This record gives sequence, structure tokens and C-alpha cells, in this order.
Amino acid sequence: MNCAPLLIFTFKRLETLKETIAALQKNKLAGDTEVFIFSDGAKKKEDIEIVEEIRKYLETIKGFKKVTIFAKPVNEGLANSIIGGVTKIINEYGSVIILEDDLVTSTNFLVFMNEALHYYENNKQIFSIAGYTPAIKGTKDDVYFTMRGSSWGWATWKGRWNEVSWEIKNYDVLEKDNIFRKEFNKMGSDMFKMLKDQMNGKINSWAIRWVYHQFRVQKYTVFPSVSKVQNIGMGKGATHTKHSSNRFTTKLDCSDNFTFRFIDQPVINNAYLKQFLKPYNLLTRVKYKIFSLLKF
Repeated sequence: MNCAPLLIFTFKRLETLKETIAALQKNKLAGDTEVFIFSDGAKKKEDIEIVEEIRKYLETIKGFKKVTIFAKPVNEGLANSIIGGVTKIINEYGSVIILEDDLVTSTNFLVFMNEALHYYENNKQIFSIAGYTPAIKGTKDDVYFTMRGSSWGWATWKGRWNEVSWEIKNYDVLEKDNIFRKEFNKMGSDMFKMLKDQMNGKINSWAIRWVYHQFRVQKYTVFPSVSKVQNIGMGKGATHTKHSSNRFTTKLDCSDNFTFRFIDQPVINNAYLKQFLKPYNLLTRVKYKIFSLLKF
């Protein structure tokens, strides 16, 4: 198998980054995978020391086919870093797998992602591959489909990535469209709020613009029925995800399964979708936000 390059984006979380790398080194295809690490520059003076420490650690990483480090001289922010980094590598290699520095993977993560990339490459209905999934019960298949992408371990192809318009020039019209808001929120009650916050400058997210484009073109994301990714970075020290991770807790795949049965044509399974949407519904979001405020 020709392995897709793996892109890792990091800023100032050394301990979680080490766990991310350690888990990847145990992956079956680690030695066949070329890794590109994008290290963002310091945002404040107090960040300089930890960013330098991270970069010293990056120079010690082994266990992969090749490791290339892009040490940014200034802070680009996660959104700009990912958009620029993915564009650079995907245009050369044709497909990529992406992780951030607070994600731990199962030993079959790289196998699953690469096999799915190969299997669905020519299926234009498929927009991306996800590594993370919320806990899904009663699954009989190795994969299921939604129309919402995941930013916690994902992969895509050059053609899909490069068709995205990051500006969302028609937002003024969309904001007044009640039908649009209702349809967009079918993949999570948080969707339109995040898009609105993005357009009003309250957040800077590549991911909400990515999933908005997916909604607009009505394409699917392939999810594993058992998660290949676990987020270990939520909490006080997180840059973007400061609330308790409890609503996103999932079981990491601990099996020795390296062979997967993919489904040719994407069909929404309503039983799976209901479970997928639970962490994103309004009641769950409010409940865990209160929990996290009490905790921290």
C-alpha cells in the first residue's frame, strides 16, 4: 500500500504531543508513513520557551519513514496553519491524513485511514474519512456515514480540499434564511452558531468552513464504527476546546483488526446517526458546559 502522508499540527502542548507521537509509533504502518509536522510560532512572550522545547523534542522523533518539520517563525493560528499546511502537502501528494497534538490513535488508525482513502478515492460522494467517532452501540458494520466531517483525525483528497471556498461570500444571505439554518443544524445543533461566530470574528475555525462546504455540496464522511482516535486535550490548558470532554468520551479500538469491510454507497443509518448527534444536541451541550464550569 502507498501510504498517504501524515500531517501533525502542534503549538504548545508538549505532554499531549508526546502521547500523540508515542501512539502513532505503535501503528502498523508507521515505518511506511512520511510525517510532516507543522510547529506554530509563539503567540506571546511566555510561549517562546515551550515552543522552543517542543521543537527540540520534534528533532528526536523516530519510527517513521521520514519526518519533516516546518517550524513557523510567527504564530499563524490553527486555522491558517491547517489551511496552509494541508494545501501545501495535498497538492504534492494527492491525499493526506491529519492529526493535531492532543489526539491518541489506535494501532490500526493508519491502516484504516489509508484503506479508506484508497477505497473511496474515486467515489465523489465521499468528502472525507474520519478517525474519531462517538460511542456507537449496535453496529454490525465497520463504517457508517454522516454529512458532517470530523476534525479529530481525518483524511481527504486534493480534489475535495481544493474546491472549498474559505471566504463564504454569500453568508449575509444565508444568515436570513430560516430553511438553511434548520437544514444545516440537522448534523448538530451547534453548526449554524459556529458558522455565525466564525463570520462575526468570535472564533477562527477552518473546520466549520470545511463542514459548511460539505453541507453545501451534500457529500458524506466515512466514520469507523469503533473509534480509532481519542481526544486527550480538552480542559483548562486547551487552546480551542475548553469544556469537559465527557460528552465526547468514546471507546478506543483496542482490537487487532487490520482488515475492514467498507460499504460501497453512502446511506444514512438513522439508528447510528441518532447516537452520533447526541453529543451535539442542545441539551447535552448545555449540561456539559455547566459541568465544566463547575469543574474548573
